[in-house]
Amino acid sequence: MAEEKENQEQQEEKGGGKKKLIIILIPILLLVLGGGGFFAYNTFFAKEEKEKPPEKIANEIKKAEEQGVELEVGTFVANLADKDADRYIKVTIIMEVQNEKVKEEATKRMPQIKDAINTLLFTKTSEELKSPEGIEKLKEEIIKRTNAILPLGGVKNVYFTEFIIQTS
Repeated sequence: MAEEKENQEQQEEKGGGKKKLIIILIPILLLVLGGGGFFAYNTFFAKEEKEKPPEKIANEIKKAEEQGVELEVGTFVANLADKDADRYIKVTIIMEVQNEKVKEEATKRMPQIKDAINTLLFTKTSEELKSPEGIEKLKEEIIKRTNAILPLGGVKNVYFTEFIIQTS
């Protein structure tokens, strides 16, 4: 009986060793297969994805470099919203639109565009317009309001060819 118990313990130890070996080998095998799959995916399938972004970026750069059509909007003189003193702004605006079709539509809707710009200028204070960030924000707001008026949008940029703030 004692010999049988020893044989059983030896077999259990051998079986326990096999279990430990299996427990160690399975994660290693999974890591190797996962790494191989990742390598294969990046080698064969991800090339297509890697080639597309540079082409997309190049197309975006071409579009940005293409100058749009210029549209003179006019000169605006408006009271600013300063409460401590009477201040005025005089600004001449030229818009860059995408194409001639947008220019024609904007020309048809010029009274609405000018009204939107005048209304916007009345809400600004001289303090807001003193900084470059304030001027850029004004440009963005003009683009946003004008594109809302035009059914197809199409205003790419706004240029101030004259920008004067006068105090009285």
